Amino acid sequence: MADFLIYEQQGAVVTLTMNQPEQRNPLTGNSAVAEFLAAIDRITDDNGVRCVILTANGPSFSAGGDIREMKRQAAPEVSEMGIRHEYRRGIQRLPLALFNLEVPVIAAVNGHAIGAGLDLACMCDLRIASEKAKFAESFVKLGIVAGDGGAWLLPRIIGLSRASEMAFTGDTIGASQALEWNLVSRVVPPEQLMDAARELAGRIAANAAHGLRLTKRLIREGMHSRLDTVLEMASVFQAVSHKTADHSEAVDAFLEKRAPRFAG
Repeated sequence: MADFLIYEQQGAVVTLTMNQPEQRNPLTGNSAVAEFLAAIDRITDDNGVRCVILTANGPSFSAGGDIREMKRQAAPEVSEMGIRHEYRRGIQRLPLALFNLEVPVIAAVNGHAIGAGLDLACMCDLRIASEKAKFAESFVKLGIVAGDGGAWLLPRIIGLSRASEMAFTGDTIGASQALEWNLVSRVVPPEQLMDAARELAGRIAANAAHGLRLTKRLIREGMHSRLDTVLEMASVFQAVSHKTADHSEAVDAFLEKRAPRFAG
């Protein structure tokens, strides 16, 4: 079987493309999690990467969990504790790694983002959707729960009431409703999706690498920390930033009325 994830880099932007379109890019029952973790480690260690685009080949972004894998887990010989271990050592490693990746990540949602596929998009910082995109927190329709962090992620993006509606009904919403509910920041025609994602990634990647990583870390910490804790972190991050060559370059460029040339 071909690799699940295609890793491509152009300048400071990495594009990760899920590539099992015939199976609608499932996140379980294959090597998806392991490949994501390897890609995230690679990005973390490359200070030249300033932005990531996550997208998929085929008509779907990701259909989430593999139904055949769910059938296996329901078999009598598979214990509850065994399933718990599989979740903790499998799919649950993905939200922790992707959420904590300090490089900004744009989800370019080309099609259906269902169940864990929706939650995968929610693990990213920004979401751009094709007009063909569909979204569903559909676990309840299969008699299960969001085992990958969706119950934590989705309410923080669209609010408790709307997240509850999606989770309790399992209903699918289209791209225009996703935009209205702030699940995505923009909707574009399908043929313009990657151009829009690359344009946004380019504007992000034009900034200093350390500033981007530390800014994302502060935003993530702000989602669950007290104000005084985030302020303390910010003072330390700011002290480090003031001493970087890229900050000095930015100040010089501003005073000289030219574009900065960041070295990383």
